[in-house]
Amino acid sequence: MSDIQVSAGSPTPKPVSTRSLLRHGSALSLLTLISRILGLLREMTKASLLGTSALSDAFSVAFMLPNLFRRLFAEGSIAVAFIPTFKEYLLENNREKNREFLSCIFTFLTFFVTLAVMAGILAAPLIIRFFGMEEFDETVLLTRVMFPFLGFISLAALFQGILNSLHVFAPSGLAPILLNMVTILCAYGLSPFTKNPARAMAIGILIGGFLEAAIQFPFVLKRGQSFFFTSLKQAITNPGTRKVLRLIGPTIIGMAAYQLNDLVSTALAGNAGEGVVSSLQYSLRLQELILGVFAVSIGTVLLPNLAEYAKTSQWGIYNERLISAMDIIALITIPITFFSLAQGQSLIRLLFQSRSFNETSVALTLSAFTYHMPGLFFIALNRILAPAFYAQSDSKSPTLAGIISFTANICLAAILVRPLRGAGIALALSIASVINTALLLLFLKRNPKIAVGRALGSALLYTLKLSLLSALAVIPVLLLSPRLLDLFTGRGRLISQGVPLAINALVFAVLGILLLLITRDKQLKGLAGLIKRKTGTKK
Repeated sequence: MSDIQVSAGSPTPKPVSTRSLLRHGSALSLLTLISRILGLLREMTKASLLGTSALSDAFSVAFMLPNLFRRLFAEGSIAVAFIPTFKEYLLENNREKNREFLSCIFTFLTFFVTLAVMAGILAAPLIIRFFGMEEFDETVLLTRVMFPFLGFISLAALFQGILNSLHVFAPSGLAPILLNMVTILCAYGLSPFTKNPARAMAIGILIGGFLEAAIQFPFVLKRGQSFFFTSLKQAITNPGTRKVLRLIGPTIIGMAAYQLNDLVSTALAGNAGEGVVSSLQYSLRLQELILGVFAVSIGTVLLPNLAEYAKTSQWGIYNERLISAMDIIALITIPITFFSLAQGQSLIRLLFQSRSFNETSVALTLSAFTYHMPGLFFIALNRILAPAFYAQSDSKSPTLAGIISFTANICLAAILVRPLRGAGIALALSIASVINTALLLLFLKRNPKIAVGRALGSALLYTLKLSLLSALAVIPVLLLSPRLLDLFTGRGRLISQGVPLAINALVFAVLGILLLLITRDKQLKGLAGLIKRKTGTKK
């Protein structure tokens, strides 16, 4: 690989304004929204071709395994450990040290992930036996086909970390769009040529993972970041690599706790009665759609900025960016929570109701959704507070908070599942999210340079204001909704549920914006200024 000059940044990075945070976050949110919609279409494709058959279970388990390792070792590690460390090298403005660090990380990651992929392929029959799969041989085959996905997606995560550190976000937003598109196309296009549609989708996942890495790599080179293979000894002994590895340890423990949390919650739901597991998954899918579009996007944009300010001791700007991000999350999630609680049934009917998804399914999903949504703001806030620790190279505090909240979640779920069934498990998750937020704020307060008190006070006042305005805006929706449903009933699911939902959403949005304008909301003014400036630029 040719040695391309490194643009290492300057020792005193320019402050990134709230408008910049909104601009980058909005662009990434749009791309994430497209990706989430395509992800939903991918699931619909799977349902259409595989249904809930044993073959569908085989594909789900086979794809879950490389995804599990991806969450443990790739995405979380890059965000927690690589970006803050890479920022330090950029701030040093030393071209050779920067290139050496990237080369060592690239070598170590490639070596480690290659071993993991080979081990996964060889051990597939032993691993699959724990799941008691009916389609055992097919599950083993699908696992072996898709396990190299871990290698491609790990490199994609590294490239994303490099680009995000340089405030380049678009390629990272495009990558998962490609994965979903290719999987859907392969599912339909290759199914006639494979033994079953599951194999066609597995091929699509593999190609999509390769494209996720491939689309970002040219942008890495364009930004002047070059690297090469080094000896494994040099890679391991590099100070930057060793620092990344030290930071990764606690993160893996925390991520493992999260995965165990999901596993235990699913087991409790499975013993609560037929349909409870599915209803929780449908409810979580709706919640994660909102989280993925907004909270994750803002968190992704925020981390590189906070890392810069922490490393250069610009704590005033650090505090302002953190407060702004918390306010933006409140502005997004509080109104959505109120509207979702008011229109949950229509939303569930529109997206999921079919021949198999009957009235009992609607009721079960709605009960879970009603208790999941109050936790949305806190789950989103946790995605913002965690980068505040990572920017200071502190991965232990959010990990400890995660383990404590995980323990609380399991205990609460075990207690509440009997009287409330799926709703009890959903409520336990919401309460555990509140506990996690409180712990993160408490741990953040240990750094005297971070204005936690001011941030908390600002967030509380702004949250109360938004809650009041959202409650006022949702009253007309509650009054109008029954009449709209009666007016459009019997005209097919898309019209009978979709049209009233769209009208109600428009009414709620207009009233909400008017109330924000009347109260001269600062975040709305910033967003309006950004849109006006963009429009003026286009002209």
